[in-house]
Amino acid sequence: MAIANAVQKGNYVYVYDERGRNICQLPAGNGPKDGLVGFTGSTVSIRRGNNIYTYDEHGRNMFEKHAY
Repeated sequence: MAIANAVQKGNYVYVYDERGRNICQLPAGNGPKDGLVGFTGSTVSIRRGNNIYTYDEHGRNMFEKHAY
């Protein structure tokens, strides 16, 4: 199942498949720089604090990177 869209609404990022179905919901954080960074067909990246977390289409954390 591929990621077709990711949209931030408030403190959550909603991830949708190619049929428009919500496939997962991820916390976006609540800081001034926190939130959705971007997405591809297989990953979603979200900044929370000083880290950028990358998730797969099932909402599993794949890795994190320190953001400067």
